[in-house]
Amino acid sequence: MVHLHAPGCPVGYTGLTAGVGSRQEDADTYGLAHFVEHTIFKGTARRSSWHIINRMESVGGELNAFTTKEETTVYAAFPGNNPSRAAELIADLTANSRFPLRELAKEREVVADEIDSYLDSPADAIFDDFEDLLFAGSGLGHNILGTRAHLSTFTPEVCRDYLRRYYTPSNMVAFYAGAMSADRAFAILERLYVYPDRPDTRPATPPPPPAVTPFDIHRPIDSHQAHTVTGWRVGGLDSHDRYAVALLANILGGPGMNSLLNLALRERRGLVYNVEATTGIFTDCGELLVYYGCDPADTALCRRLVADTIADVATGYITPRRLQAAKRQYLGQLRLSSVNLEARITGAARSVLRLGTPPSAAATAAAIEAVTADSIQAIARSLASTPSTLTLGPRSSHEEE
Repeated sequence: MVHLHAPGCPVGYTGLTAGVGSRQEDADTYGLAHFVEHTIFKGTARRSSWHIINRMESVGGELNAFTTKEETTVYAAFPGNNPSRAAELIADLTANSRFPLRELAKEREVVADEIDSYLDSPADAIFDDFEDLLFAGSGLGHNILGTRAHLSTFTPEVCRDYLRRYYTPSNMVAFYAGAMSADRAFAILERLYVYPDRPDTRPATPPPPPAVTPFDIHRPIDSHQAHTVTGWRVGGLDSHDRYAVALLANILGGPGMNSLLNLALRERRGLVYNVEATTGIFTDCGELLVYYGCDPADTALCRRLVADTIADVATGYITPRRLQAAKRQYLGQLRLSSVNLEARITGAARSVLRLGTPPSAAATAAAIEAVTADSIQAIARSLASTPSTLTLGPRSSHEEE
């Protein structure tokens, strides 16, 4: 169990994170992890969907869930005096959900609409399309939502079997954040999260994605903007340069308006509304992505500016003074994000599930402070030589073929 003590906090969070996501799916079950996450609220042996909805809402709380490539989290937020109510409900959902046929039929349409709305937004869809290429041949290389065709195959039996197979004691981490003590929280969760009919097993981690050749692809779509992602494979959770990659991404296109790419593409030239660099870190691999949307006529220029910026970092931009400023900014951003109790506790549960230990603010700060200019420059050099790029948008007469 993961406990985050917040004395005096008027709200609490509790839930479970299971070590299963879209990565565990095969070509016949794309979207199943997300569909089960949606439909786990549709009825148990004891409760109808109406009773599930109202169990937390009636006291001002909220019930929620989300699916990633490698995890699924089911949790509740509630006024501080309702931890037992929330934990008992989540235990019932993860142990006894029945996935009634009528409710599944309704939720298929909801998820189908979610798929359609996502595809209607190229700024969102391009990330999945890019990952399909970057992680081709692996479970990381497909959309979490699945397809309409896959949705039609998810029967109550399929969903119940999935729950029994993956929502097992060894494959889940329980968590609580709030004013309650660790001893009290543990006593409640230990009593409720019991799964005697499930094997105490944890599925094997899928093999790492096979290597792919760098690609440069333009896919024509009917849109006013051209959307581009340039990206690279990087190391996973246990990579020795994980924090150097994070710091490099923040320097290039983090949330600060002073990021190098925001200055180069937006502030100085007005070419984009948004440009960002992000990382996705999985168990055994990861990705660093640069995204921007621009006028199609400016696509080639933006690409050159991104490449030039990375080349600058690779060849001497990171002076001792700039490195210290970048570390100070990144650590300040981490401190600001630490006030989000919900994000902290769900992130801590993921860390325990994958690494066996919760994150330590002091250890993270020490790891960031240990990053050297040489390590950042070495990563930037490797990025400069092996980019992969995907653009969605109309072709421009000014765009390089």
